[in-house]
Amino acid sequence: MIGGIPKAQLMTGDVMNRALLRMAHEMMEQLDPLEDVVFVGVRRKGVPLAQRLADNIEKFEDIKLPVGEVDITMFRDDRAPGDLTITAQAQKLPVDVTGKIVVLVDDVLHTGRTVRAAMDAILAQGRPAKIRLAVLIDRGHRELPIRPDFVGKNVPTAQNEHIGVQMAEIDGGDGVALY
Repeated sequence: MIGGIPKAQLMTGDVMNRALLRMAHEMMEQLDPLEDVVFVGVRRKGVPLAQRLADNIEKFEDIKLPVGEVDITMFRDDRAPGDLTITAQAQKLPVDVTGKIVVLVDDVLHTGRTVRAAMDAILAQGRPAKIRLAVLIDRGHRELPIRPDFVGKNVPTAQNEHIGVQMAEIDGGDGVALY
């Protein structure tokens, strides 16, 4: 979590959950058939977000969608070549992603570099039919041509500002703040 006093509270837990419910409804409309969908969260905050989206869909569609996670450590473009001190955790994908619609889930989309690394991690495991991107917060400032398919909230920020997302599963409470 980002320290300091927030400049603004962007989402309370209730607002965050409503945004995730709206995103789940958009996914139900756009990702038919759901039997081919796999949620993959970017390790840490993307993982519980992916699970919540899958749980929301299950409430309405009576289908349990697989949820996995990726660790982007070895796929980051800011890693020094040959750096052997970095240890990555194994990818935890519940099914073979080949031929599936993978919904990549992360908390905040900023430059796009994390998403690029996550796509590389997924492609190292198989060849999905499609990869779609879902983010809770899109703050802009892209360095790569990456655009989310499902967004909880667009928050224009200055380069020196930061977004802090809290998840009950990790932080003990839900919310989003601008720092």
